[in-house]
Amino acid sequence: MSPDPAGARTEAPVDAAAAVRLRVSDLEVGLRHSGADIVSEASFSVAAGEVLGLVGESGSGKTTIGLALLGHARRGVEIRGGRVELDGVDLLELSPSRLREVRGARVSYVPQDPSSALSPARRIGSQLHEMLKVHPGAVADPEQRISEVLREVRLSDDPAFLHRYPHQLSGGEQQRVGLAMAFICRPSLIVLDEPTTGLDVTTQRHVLETIRSLCGSYGVAAVYVSHDLAVVSGLVSEVAVLYAGRIIELGATASVFGSPLHPYTRGLLAAVPSPERAHVLVGIEGQPPRPGRRPVGCSFANRCPLATDQCRQAPPPPSERAGRLVRCYRAGEGEREPSTPVSAIANLAEGSAEVLAVRGLDAAYGDVTVLSDLTLGVGEERCLAVIGESGSGKTTLARCIVGMHSNWTGTISYRGAELAHSARDRDLETLRRIQYVFQNPYTSLNPRKTVGQILAQPLRHYFDLAAAEREARIARVLEETSLGPEFAPRYPDELSGGERQRVAIARALIVEPDVLVCDEVTSALDVSVQAAIVELLRRLQRERRLAMIFVTHNLALVRGIAQGAVVFREGRIVDAGRVDDVLEHPRDPYTIRLMADVPRLEAVG
Repeated sequence: MSPDPAGARTEAPVDAAAAVRLRVSDLEVGLRHSGADIVSEASFSVAAGEVLGLVGESGSGKTTIGLALLGHARRGVEIRGGRVELDGVDLLELSPSRLREVRGARVSYVPQDPSSALSPARRIGSQLHEMLKVHPGAVADPEQRISEVLREVRLSDDPAFLHRYPHQLSGGEQQRVGLAMAFICRPSLIVLDEPTTGLDVTTQRHVLETIRSLCGSYGVAAVYVSHDLAVVSGLVSEVAVLYAGRIIELGATASVFGSPLHPYTRGLLAAVPSPERAHVLVGIEGQPPRPGRRPVGCSFANRCPLATDQCRQAPPPPSERAGRLVRCYRAGEGEREPSTPVSAIANLAEGSAEVLAVRGLDAAYGDVTVLSDLTLGVGEERCLAVIGESGSGKTTLARCIVGMHSNWTGTISYRGAELAHSARDRDLETLRRIQYVFQNPYTSLNPRKTVGQILAQPLRHYFDLAAAEREARIARVLEETSLGPEFAPRYPDELSGGERQRVAIARALIVEPDVLVCDEVTSALDVSVQAAIVELLRRLQRERRLAMIFVTHNLALVRGIAQGAVVFREGRIVDAGRVDDVLEHPRDPYTIRLMADVPRLEAVG
C-alpha cells in the first residue's frame, strides 16, 4: 500500500490489525476571531481494523475533532496546530488540491443525518457512480464495485433499487447508502458522526454490525462520534471521553466503562438507562463551559463534587493510571454509587380512571393504511409507552390524538367525550387539555422569538390574562422545568438542545393540560440531558397528575418513565400490558427481537 493518501490502491491489508493507521498528536482547533480554543491537546491513535469512540456531552468537541481528521473546520473555526497522520502522511500539511483528492478516496465521512449526504434530486446509482468518477483509479471495475459494496451494506444491487431517489428509502436504508458511499473507494480512515441517532433499535443494530464488519474486513481505522454510551460500548475497542474540548479519559472500552477514573465519566455512566431495570436516571448538574469562558483550572470543577482549590487553580495534566490516560487530580476517588431503583413506578395511580381512550382506530395516508384496529388507553398520573421500529405508526397515532392527522376511523375519547378528527373542529378547551411535545427541539421553536414570547403565545390564545399574570405564569413554568426566569429574554439559538427541549415542554405545560403527548422527545439529546428530561417528566407526571403518551424507539428509557407499554409492528399492536410484563415476558416474537437488539452497557453493573 502506498503511503501517499492520494494514491490509488486495490485493497487494504486485512492482516495489519496491529499497525497504527491513524495517529493524532496535540490537535488544536479554535475560533478564528476571538482566539478561544474549542479543542486542545487532543492526542490518540487508531490501528487498522479498530474503532475508537469519541463520547461526551453536546459541545464537548467531538464533531470538531471528527471534521479536523478530514482537514476541515467549520466557518469561523480554524485548525491551529498538531498533526493528523494517516499511514505516515500528515493530512494537515497537504495542499488544498491534494486534500480534496484524499477526501472520499482515503478519508471518508458519514454524517448523522443521511439526508445531508445524499442529494434529493439524484438517484442512488448516480450518486454512487459519482464517487468513483471523482476518484478515478480507486477501483478497477466501477459497476462490479457498486454491486459489491451494496451487498456488503445489506442492500439490493438490482437496477430498480439503484433507480430510486433517497426519499423512496427508509432512514436505515439511507444510512446504509451513506455507508456504501463512504466505503466504496476502500478508504484508510472513516469518521462516523452519530450515524445511528434517530434509528430504531433493530435498524441501529444492523447498521452497527455493518460498520464493524466493513472496518474489520478492509483494515479501516474508524473514529465513531456518539453521545450514546451503550452503542459505543458494543462497537469500539477504545474510547476517548471529551469534556470542554479536552480528552479527560482514554483507554480500553471495558476498562473505562467498567471502572471509570474521572468523575465526569462516572456522571455520564450514571445517566445511561437500562432495559433490564427501572432506576432513577441522574443527570449532571450545570452546563459545560463554552469556548472563551472556560476557567483557568479544571473545566469540570464547577460541576464536580470532588473539586478542591487545586482543581480550580490549574488544569490537571494528563497522567497514566491503570493503563489509561486521565486528566484529574483525584482520579479514581469517589466510586460510582449504585443506581437507585424506581420501586414504586409501576404502582403509580393504579386503577385510575381512563383520561384518554383509543378504540378501533384505523388511520391512512391516502389509500395506504398505516394503523389498523388500535385499542389503548391511559389514566391520570400514568404514562403509556408506545414502542416500535421506524415506520410502525407511532407518530401517526400521536398526530391522530392531537388532531394533526384527520384521515382515521374509530374513536378517540377524552374523559368519555369523543374527539373530532381534526384539531380545527375541536373546541378551545379540548385543545388546551391535550398538548404535544415535538421530537426535534431545534425546529419546534420559533427562532425569531424569545423564550418569553414563545411561552406567552399559548397563554394569549387560551386565556384572557393581564400582563402581570402572564409574566408570573411564565416565570413559574420556567422554574418548574428547571430553567428559571433568566431564560425568558433569550432566543432559541442561545440555548443548548436540552434547554430547548425544556422550553418546548414548558410551552405545553403552561396551559395546564391533562394529557401530554411526547413524540421521541429525547432522541436528539445526549445521555446526561436525556436523564434530566426523563426525571423532569416523571416529576411533572406526579405533581400535575398528567396522563402521558410517550412515543419512543428507545426501549432502555421505557422502564424509567412508563407504567404501561404497547408495541407496534406495521401499524398493529402486537404486545401490550404493564411495562415489566412486556419487557421481561414478551409474548410476540417481534418484541423478543426488539429486546434482543437493544444496545446494553455491559460494563455497568
